[in-house]
Amino acid sequence: MPYMLLMIESPTQRRTRTEAEGHAVYERMVKFGDGLRARGQLLAVESLSSQANAVRVQVRDGRTQVMDGPFAEAKEMVGGFFLIDCKTRAEAVAIAKACPAAEWCTVEVRGVGPCYEDTD
Repeated sequence: MPYMLLMIESPTQRRTRTEAEGHAVYERMVKFGDGLRARGQLLAVESLSSQANAVRVQVRDGRTQVMDGPFAEAKEMVGGFFLIDCKTRAEAVAIAKACPAAEWCTVEVRGVGPCYEDTD
């Protein structure tokens, strides 16, 4: 079953690293992804750029609102993701525990599913 590991981080934490520290962190994440790929569990992975250049779009009652980042009200941002294939939720959680990013941000584990919930 596919699971998404979302890297939830402070929007300012990346600025606390030197360039060398940033490269070292990135290399650890690449190595982690390479291990998942070697085991046949990695479906997709991406690091996302800062929300400073992001845009939010909403359509409500036929009216479109576009808001440019950074978003002052944001206490967290999604910094990247791993889409993995696991047999169980427990296996996905174990992988999240091994993720280097868990040392500096929150790794949220979510199953992939439809945009509705069964009411049965």
